[in-house]
Amino acid sequence: MRINESMTMYEKLNILTDAAKYDVACTSSGTSRSNDGTGMGNCQQSGICHSFSADGRCISLLKILFTNECIYDCKYCVNRRSNDVARASFTPDEICTLTMEFYRRNYIEGLFLSSGILKSPDYTMELIYAALYKLRRECGFQGYIHVKAIPGANCELVRQVGFLADRMSVNLELPTAESLKLLAPNKTRKNILTPMRLVQNRMEENKQELMVYRNAPRFVPAGQSTQMIIGATPETDYQIMQVTESLYQKFELKRVFFSAFVHVNEDAMLPARTDEGPPLLREHRLYQADWLLRYYHFRADELLSEKEPNFNVLFDPKCNWALKHLEHFPVEINRADYKTLLRVPGIGYKSAARIVKARRLGTLDFPDIKKMGVVLKRALYFITCQGKMMYPVRIEEDYITRNLLSSGEKLPKEVVNMGYQQLSLFDVTMGQKRWNAVSDGA
Repeated sequence: MRINESMTMYEKLNILTDAAKYDVACTSSGTSRSNDGTGMGNCQQSGICHSFSADGRCISLLKILFTNECIYDCKYCVNRRSNDVARASFTPDEICTLTMEFYRRNYIEGLFLSSGILKSPDYTMELIYAALYKLRRECGFQGYIHVKAIPGANCELVRQVGFLADRMSVNLELPTAESLKLLAPNKTRKNILTPMRLVQNRMEENKQELMVYRNAPRFVPAGQSTQMIIGATPETDYQIMQVTESLYQKFELKRVFFSAFVHVNEDAMLPARTDEGPPLLREHRLYQADWLLRYYHFRADELLSEKEPNFNVLFDPKCNWALKHLEHFPVEINRADYKTLLRVPGIGYKSAARIVKARRLGTLDFPDIKKMGVVLKRALYFITCQGKMMYPVRIEEDYITRNLLSSGEKLPKEVVNMGYQQLSLFDVTMGQKRWNAVSDGA
């Protein structure tokens, strides 16, 4: 471990923004709070300005680690104790300076703060609390803050931080307890789920308090989320979706994020390095399935099973489900209920709502629903309007599959075309200009 004791804030920022790129940030604030006139910033529900991490994920905050020093030796982590990498740690004052000065220049709209484990979970959580307290109370920052809770930290510390943050997350790390024991032996499922349950319970108590006292302090108003690495261990998509569904049901999470395993360490316990890179298509399919769980009223066991445990690489999960359950189709647009419409490939939850609303005023036909956002080149195989299909088609899996593929159905462009460019604070010219602006005003 190399710890550089004399570093400029810019050098620390360079190290700790790069070290944070494997943490997935939420892409919108999920809460609404206007400026009360006494501080700086606001937190609007429409979200905050976006940039992109090195692997193409959308982020919207100054995304940094408090420290990349760590007492743990997780085999998949670039910041593990045994790795020979440059180490750096911010102070609470430096976190405040960076956030306020970047915000003043409209480079960011909020802060995403994660951390390695410095000395102990409690010590690290105390530093995070000190930074957020100073940022909120002394600097008057009222913008969005997403913070990672440290598993194993004192519950009271987690509670105090929750009153300062908008969203809090605890990384599940890996889908199963067995995988966690194999690749992250210093961490336990119990230590991870304990703060998750604490946040859930305290959020519920806070809702009751706010019903009685409107001016009561708000606890994690944007809810909590988690993240798990996929591809580092042999779990199937079916197992991952079962875990995801369970987390939503038992802990009322806002989001479960999936992070494609990036091969940053050489270890016999990790998958062998290949030329294919991170399993981004698999990650993409999991996100699509996650959307179906949250907005389309699907269950995990409808999408996959033990006999078919992984998603189809050719079609998104909803289209694949429809092809395997053609007995439910075709659906009559003018009579089907909202939940039934949601299961039709090419119909999203917004277009389904428009259909339900518009058909109260008259009978709908194919040109009408196309104007409402329905993707007819996919939906035409699964719907009728006034009892008629758009074209004569056969309701057969092979026939529809061939036609969908020949009509341009293909793998997502963002997965096939890996020509990403990271929008970074450290682009050679712009990054230096931004830093000079912050330094001049600090």
